[in-house]
Amino acid sequence: MLEALDLSRELSKIEYHEQLPELQRRLHQLQRSCWEEKLATIVVLEGWDASGKGSVISKITRRLEPRGFSLHAIREPRTFESLLPWMWRFWAKLSNWGEIAIFDHSWYSRVLEERVDGLIEPIQWTQAYNDITAFEQALVDDRYLLAKFFLHIDKKEQAHRLKELESDPRTSWQVTPEDWTQNEQYDEYRVAVEKMLERTETEWGPWTLVAATDHRWTRVRVLQTIIEVMEEGLERHGFEVPGLAEIDEDDDDDGEEDD
Repeated sequence: MLEALDLSRELSKIEYHEQLPELQRRLHQLQRSCWEEKLATIVVLEGWDASGKGSVISKITRRLEPRGFSLHAIREPRTFESLLPWMWRFWAKLSNWGEIAIFDHSWYSRVLEERVDGLIEPIQWTQAYNDITAFEQALVDDRYLLAKFFLHIDKKEQAHRLKELESDPRTSWQVTPEDWTQNEQYDEYRVAVEKMLERTETEWGPWTLVAATDHRWTRVRVLQTIIEVMEEGLERHGFEVPGLAEIDEDDDDDGEEDD
């Protein structure tokens, strides 16, 4: 699946600055509509280290009502969590109806990092595919809208970005030994990613693969897809989808520089 993705996709600065504010305003509008109709939204962001997940999250949340969303940066399970069923910690982080939950990494770490790093037995990550699809189906059957993304860059681009981050004192802290290990094990991770996409691509939880070489393209593509998922979800549940003409015009761009 990854080989079919065109990593050269890009967006000009002019197009980006024309589209981004409107997409952010539309997302805020849909957040309000889903709040009123008690539809929850789950956004799953997976991808290579340094693929831009943090900057994407910044653009997603820029104009959202802070009381209506939560952000979860998933790391390895804590000691007490390892003594519980492995999906427990994700069930505990789900948003209430009407709210948005954004996962920076997610339950897919079970079939990616934990698999490649040998932290669990093969029988555990093999079973995890069924656990994940059942989990996501239960959510979608119960007033949850699901948007899953994998941000893709090649090995050379990942190494380039890690070096750039390391060379800047303001961002060097973001690069860890684990990031470089992933780059060294890129081919192993790619095998795991392909299997993950194959086994967890479902009617109720489809993946959106995003070419992440160009930051502007990545951010706009993710926002467009979340908007589509929320619009389709409102319609599927029998609720009115607000028209574009109803977008508030008082939420103007504040002039932040954003390349």
